[in-house]
Amino acid sequence: MHDLVIRGARVVTGTDVAQMDIGILDGRIATLGEGLVGAEVVEAAGLIAMPGGIDSHVHISQPSGPGIEMADDFASASAAAACGGNTTILPFCLPEEGQSLRAAMAVYLAKAEGQCHVDFGVHLIVHRTDAQTLGQDLPALLEAGHTSFKVFMTYKGLALSDRQILDVMAVAERHGAMVMVHAENEDAIEFLRDRAESSGQIAPLYHANTRPVAVEREAVHRAITLAEIARVPLTIVHVSNGEALDEIRRARARGAQVFAETCPQYLTLTAADLDRSGFEGAKYVCSPPPRDEAEQRACWAGIERGDFELYSSDHCPFRFADPAGKDAPGARASFRNIPNGIPGIETRLPILFSEGVGKGRISLQRFAQITATNHARLYGLAARKGSIRVGADADIVLWDPNLCRPIRQADLHHGADYTPWEGFEVTGWPVATFLRGHAIMRDGELTGRAPAGRLQQRATPDTLL
Repeated sequence: MHDLVIRGARVVTGTDVAQMDIGILDGRIATLGEGLVGAEVVEAAGLIAMPGGIDSHVHISQPSGPGIEMADDFASASAAAACGGNTTILPFCLPEEGQSLRAAMAVYLAKAEGQCHVDFGVHLIVHRTDAQTLGQDLPALLEAGHTSFKVFMTYKGLALSDRQILDVMAVAERHGAMVMVHAENEDAIEFLRDRAESSGQIAPLYHANTRPVAVEREAVHRAITLAEIARVPLTIVHVSNGEALDEIRRARARGAQVFAETCPQYLTLTAADLDRSGFEGAKYVCSPPPRDEAEQRACWAGIERGDFELYSSDHCPFRFADPAGKDAPGARASFRNIPNGIPGIETRLPILFSEGVGKGRISLQRFAQITATNHARLYGLAARKGSIRVGADADIVLWDPNLCRPIRQADLHHGADYTPWEGFEVTGWPVATFLRGHAIMRDGELTGRAPAGRLQQRATPDTLL
C-alpha cells in the first residue's frame, strides 16, 4: 500500500516516456508500474508527469543597492515557483558591505526558514578575495554542502579581475566545486555607456546597445581560458547569443569542461522590447540583454543540438511602478540607473513547454533534462532530485499539454507588478505540483499546505552528463 498513487499519466523518465502509475511512500517514489494501490489516488489520464522543475538561477531577497528592493522574498518567490511547476530553487547569497561570507549565509538562511514552499539550495556569490574569504569562509561553506558559487566579470563592486577569478577558482579546484560566471566585459561596457550618455542616448534601449554581443563573447572566451588554467569545471550562465555559444563549443572540442545555460528571455524577447514608448522599456532591462531574432534562432538551435545543459529563469524581480524598483531615482535620466533584472520564475517552464515541446523543437525527455535532471547533476542534487525513478524524492509535476491560455500578470504569484510576457500565448501548463509526495499546487493555485521546503545539502557536481 502506497501513501499516494498517481495513476495513468504519461511518465517522463530520464530515458523513456511511458504510461504508468507512480507509487509514493514516505515522500519518495517507491514503485513505477501498473495497477498500483494507494491510500490516495490521483487520476492523471491525459496528463504528463514530469520531474519537478529545478530553477538553478534565481535571485531572491538579495541586496540590490541603496534604496532598491527586490520584489520577492522566499515566500512569494517559492509560491510562484511551485505554481510554475518547480519543486527546487537555487538562489544566491550575496554578502552586504563589510559582511563575511559565512555571516551572510547565516542571515540568508534565516530569511528562508519556514517561508519556502519548495526545496532549496543556495549558491554563494564571491566578490572579495581577502584571506578570510578564500582561506576560511569559502572552503568551510563548500565543505558544508554549498558546492557552487558565482563570480562576476561585470558590475561595479562585484566584478573580479582575472587574477582574482583565478584565485577563487583555485579554491574550487581544491574542494571540487562548480564555478558559475556572469561573462560580460565590464571595461568595454563602461566605455560604451560613457559614449552613449555623452551623446544623449539615455533611454532604456541603450542598456542593450551598450552591452553588445561582443562584450559577452569576449568574456566567455576569457572565462573559459581561466577555467582551463585553473583546471575547474565552469558553467556560463545566461548565454544570450550564437557567438558566445560558438566559444563554448570550441572549448569543448579541445576538452574543456564547460557547461552552458540559457533563459526564456533569449528565446522569446528582443532588444526592441527595450525600445517601447515612454519608460515601458525598463521592464525588459536585464543583463545580458535580449538580442534579436537571429540570436533567438541561434539559442534555439543550441537547445535543439544539445549545446545547452541548463535552462533557467534568472528570476530577478523588481516592481515597475516603484521608486524602490525599476522607477528608481535617476532611472528615467539614464538607462544605467535602472535596476537590472526581470521576473520569470513562474513562466520559465510553460514558455519552454509551449515553444519547445509544443512546436516540435525538443522532446519531452530533453525538456526534463534541461529543466531538472541536468540541474540536479551539475549542482549536487542528483541523489534525490531531478528525475522520476525509484528511490528519488517524489517531486512530480503533472502537465496538461492541451491547456491553452495567455500569460497574465493577474494570474501570477511573484512579488513583481508586471510580467515581461503579458499576453504571450502558451499551450501546455502545469496543473499539479507535488513536493516529496504532497500536493502544493493544484490548478494554478497553492493548496494551502504550510511552507515545507527544506534546505538541500549538496554533493560535488556530477559533470559526466
